[in-house]
Amino acid sequence: MSVTEQDWDATVDFLIVGSGGGGMSAGITAADLGLDTLIIEKGKKFGGSTAISGGGIWIPNAPTLTRRDGGDDPNAIRRYLHTLTKGTVPAARIEAYVDAGPKLMQLLDRSPHMKLYWVKGYSDYHPEEDGGSALGRTIECKPFDTRKLKEDEQFQRPNSMKGPLGLWVTSKDYHDLAMVKRTWAGRRASMVAAWRVASNMVLRRHMSTGGRALVARLRMVLKDAGVPLWLRTSMTELVTDADGVVVGVVADRAGETVRIRARRGVLLATGGFDHNQQMRDQYLPELGRANVSAGARENTGDGIRAGQGLGAAVDLMDDAWWMPSVFHPMGAVIPLVSERCIPPSVIVNARGERFTNESSPYVNFVHDQLEGGHVPAWFVMDTKAKNRYPFAQVLPNMPFPQGFYDSGVVHKADTLPELAAAIGVPAGALVATIERFNGFARSGKDEDFGRGDSAYDRYYGDPTMANPNMDEIVKGPFYAIRCEAGDLGTKGGLVCDENSRVLRGDGSAIEGLYATGNTTASVMGNEYAGAGATIGPSMVFGYLAARYAAEHELSLSESAPVAST
Repeated sequence: MSVTEQDWDATVDFLIVGSGGGGMSAGITAADLGLDTLIIEKGKKFGGSTAISGGGIWIPNAPTLTRRDGGDDPNAIRRYLHTLTKGTVPAARIEAYVDAGPKLMQLLDRSPHMKLYWVKGYSDYHPEEDGGSALGRTIECKPFDTRKLKEDEQFQRPNSMKGPLGLWVTSKDYHDLAMVKRTWAGRRASMVAAWRVASNMVLRRHMSTGGRALVARLRMVLKDAGVPLWLRTSMTELVTDADGVVVGVVADRAGETVRIRARRGVLLATGGFDHNQQMRDQYLPELGRANVSAGARENTGDGIRAGQGLGAAVDLMDDAWWMPSVFHPMGAVIPLVSERCIPPSVIVNARGERFTNESSPYVNFVHDQLEGGHVPAWFVMDTKAKNRYPFAQVLPNMPFPQGFYDSGVVHKADTLPELAAAIGVPAGALVATIERFNGFARSGKDEDFGRGDSAYDRYYGDPTMANPNMDEIVKGPFYAIRCEAGDLGTKGGLVCDENSRVLRGDGSAIEGLYATGNTTASVMGNEYAGAGATIGPSMVFGYLAARYAAEHELSLSESAPVAST
């Protein structure tokens, strides 16, 4: 299908497909550099997976960090990332990320809407590695009253960080509230929560935290910059000229076909293929193909497939931002983050045996789960644990809803042999596993998997214990909760260079086409540097794409453009 100059319904300098953190950061950057910019979003709400995430941002040496602790040696950060990625990520990509991250955050820091804080103590995921930090480098947006969005408030994607009666919870609050029955910090957090509920009854605020606060604040910056955001607008085709330069897109906007020209190129920020079952079956490991994804429902691989249609290379397609998860009986996916650090608990396979450090970073946990064939696994804990700590959105001392039992997600028994029978594992093996674990708990040292050795393990552990992640499992009744190999989104996608330009298999760039976030092969390789190592790179490489587009005009053919499928 040929597209002439007269056929364009809209023309901008820079077109961004996707309204998550990466797309919004790119839009802010492009506007700051003087580009006429438009963001289009497939869904009815803006924010993508960023909005339903915890909202952490892992960008070392962001101003929020340098103001507090003076910042990091960039060489240490490079060493850390090179160690984690084991040579699978081009050095230029890592260099660009480390160098450009602070520059992006300095740009955002200029806006009065961007208020962030350091989540001090939330360790990097591998703090023991060279360059890792036990204090952590994660920053997060301060709570935000979404009434300030005015007419846009109704179009913001919700997330799970909002509690009943207007209660809002930051990641720091979540950390403390998990210990409400154990520590003064937990009890103080509960009193703060009660005050928030009471004050909201008077002030009627619409407070958001986590990813929703981040997206709301970025949207405010975009509004100030005059960047429009079209919802319910799905890209259906990339448009190229006769020489293969990407010059725009064809999109479906609320049922009408629109053709949008982009004089400086198109950025794909459309997420991964989380909810495209055909792509999951094609690319992911067999035991990770079931759709247990907490990513945005609109993430169906649109950008990846569009890039492949132009000859783009892909990488890391067999990997994801894995997250051990529980299926809520109503269909929701509940990630298990803090729960795996509960001291009187273990996770066992179908043989009734432990297979890894339960408290390890979630990507590593599921890698071990998949590689060993331990899907599903069973989270086993005693009544002491149930009464002390929250689990899967169920508060301490509160019973699991009957629906959890009816669906087979949760089993309960007075003895370990009875529990083993209920979940179909060998009773002798389960009893032996618990007895061995209890011995480690008494000594404070996990001799099998090193649980509790890392500062990351201990962050969500119980500080009143000698080993915050270990305690004896002795008090019945006992519980077993089915643990799936879930994910927060896929992490494989289009191969890009250090300027976010999409590359072909021969290493040449597809001129005019950029990508960021889970549409790309992650700069983290198969690893996860710290909380926010999905959002941080997405934002930074969106920034880099916009900056490159602003500095480089497209080499356009004199021939009429043609639409490419």
